[in-house]
Amino acid sequence: MTDARPPIRLLYIDDDRGLSRLVQKELGRHGYEVTLAPDGDAGLAALNGEAVFDIIALDHYMPGRDGLDVLPCILDRPSPPPVVYVTGAQEGRIAVAALRAGAADYVIKDVSEDFTALLRSALEDALLRRRLERENEEAQEQVRLARDRAEAMLREVNHRVGNSLQLVSSFMSLQQRHLSDEGARAALREAQARIEAVAHVHRRLYTSGDMERVELDAYLEGLCGELGKSVGPDGAPTIHLKAQPIWVSTDQAVSLGVVVTELITNAVKYAYAPGQGGEIRVILEPDAEGRRAILTVEDDGPGLGEGTPKGTGLGGKIITAMASGLRSAIEFDQAHKGVRARLAFDL
Repeated sequence: MTDARPPIRLLYIDDDRGLSRLVQKELGRHGYEVTLAPDGDAGLAALNGEAVFDIIALDHYMPGRDGLDVLPCILDRPSPPPVVYVTGAQEGRIAVAALRAGAADYVIKDVSEDFTALLRSALEDALLRRRLERENEEAQEQVRLARDRAEAMLREVNHRVGNSLQLVSSFMSLQQRHLSDEGARAALREAQARIEAVAHVHRRLYTSGDMERVELDAYLEGLCGELGKSVGPDGAPTIHLKAQPIWVSTDQAVSLGVVVTELITNAVKYAYAPGQGGEIRVILEPDAEGRRAILTVEDDGPGLGEGTPKGTGLGGKIITAMASGLRSAIEFDQAHKGVRARLAFDL
């Protein structure tokens, strides 16, 4: 049964004709196709020709240029084959210099039968390392491609979810126009604001390079801008945001966006009389240790009265649920003139 493997194409660069013929004969018996070059220039000419080589053996002492002069010329080529350096028994420093210059291995040169066996072993080890390197590179490339495909799919999912939520919001806006009951219209507006808060997260995700985290300060800036346009006619409270750069997970961003939406909506409804104006301030900052962040929404209205915030029906339940998902709870500052709600959460 014959070996079906293709021959290993070796370029052997050495000015020692006798040793070169010995290498060609001995390695030929072990499946090598050996091309001989008597010096560095001839070796480079062979590389520039049509022949393709799997590996190169390069002698140090040669007429014209020595091996250390030729080695960089080989390695500067695109996708060069590995090079095994051939040097004398007392020339360890030269071998070390060759390895530092990029040679895959080195072999001590002599005329004994051991030389061809050692050379073959070094050649095969170098070829094995090169094959493993290429397989590793191919595996990493496959991982990269898979990651890119997954990120593209996730970006598309966020895009479609964002568009679908926007479509639902548009339907609700149309429905409001056909309702005469102001209570029903107000309920739809609040539900629409909640949907927009979630949709805004997905819009940021599909326009961002990071599919797992959201830049919370930028997200809140967009969310407060949208809420500022929808809170009411001229004379409605203005929303001011002061936020430091903080990154959070997607789930955290959704919960925080809904909490901010509910608190701002509550402030618009109860903090100021219609047409009175006023401010609603949203503040985001890390704590002293940097392991948690503090989100504050406050106004300058009449405050909590008996200590219970107004509007603690559905909105209050939503805030409590979102805060619980963040392993936290809303705290109200009783000393503040208006309403000051704080939520501390882990980063």
